[in-house]
Amino acid sequence: MFRKISALLTATAITATLSACSGKTLSDKNKPNGKINVVCTIYPQYDWVKQIAGDAADNMNITLLLDNGTDLHSYQPSADDIVTISQSDLFIYTGGTSDTWVKDVVKNSASKKLKTVDMLRVIGDKAKEEELIDGMEPEKEDKDKSASSGPEYDEHVWLSLRNAKEICTQITESLTEIDSKDAETFKSNSEKYIAELDELDKQYSDTVKSAKRDTLLFADRFPFRYLAEDYKLTYYAAFPGCSAETEASFKTIVFLAGKIDELKLPSVLTVDGSNGSIAKSVISNTKDKNQKVLKLNSIQSINKDDISGGVTYLSIMRDNLKVLKEALN
Repeated sequence: MFRKISALLTATAITATLSACSGKTLSDKNKPNGKINVVCTIYPQYDWVKQIAGDAADNMNITLLLDNGTDLHSYQPSADDIVTISQSDLFIYTGGTSDTWVKDVVKNSASKKLKTVDMLRVIGDKAKEEELIDGMEPEKEDKDKSASSGPEYDEHVWLSLRNAKEICTQITESLTEIDSKDAETFKSNSEKYIAELDELDKQYSDTVKSAKRDTLLFADRFPFRYLAEDYKLTYYAAFPGCSAETEASFKTIVFLAGKIDELKLPSVLTVDGSNGSIAKSVISNTKDKNQKVLKLNSIQSINKDDISGGVTYLSIMRDNLKVLKEALN
């Protein structure tokens, strides 16, 4: 909570300074190289813009803020980040509690024509509140939350291929409004990309339908709620998806181990960035103690090396499908 307040105060102070120092908006000739400036907080957005823009990306400066493997939940915008956002034409962000600083940055943007894509807002009623299910460790601050606190939505909307389609459609519309001369390029690329998302969605559905099991068990955070909802999968986990907790209680470990024994699950899942220590503890408390540890990529810690190596949103989600197939069979 302190981190979020600190980031909000920093954003407010810097954007207020920007407003005081600049009474004018950025014109095309003020932009670096006269290009359109697009800023993305996380990698899926960045890749989607690249795919939709295609050759038109040559006329854009596309910035990824979290390009060094920083997790969304621990990110605090730097002064340079805030200036970059303030001078952008299109800013794409998640819209959850990790982005509480965004409102003041956008409000005080130097670019008065700034367009935004709030991913949680785009998916509307499909946004899911964070939930605690049996066996999960609540966050320490959650234990003290008052009943009057507003809902906290699960931010990991990009892990649903169906959500990705809606968000890509909105990105296409926003890019078209900013750059009408490349509208046909955006439309054509978007249609092709959405067809690939549809095909992969079908592969996920077919895999789940033909699987022996319908339950996933994570000895870790669980950022895959939207994916689980799409394919009607049951899940158990040590923590909710947005949890900052890293240590599971013995009670949680025993609960998860018991579920493995009860359901005869062949594997325990973790997410990218995990050291696997909780998974090892869970396995050591099962009857057979021979379960395999598998890892699903939540696409939250992509860095420059991954990008230069050719990683894409679709390649990661295809790899995740292979892991899912093994976990359910």
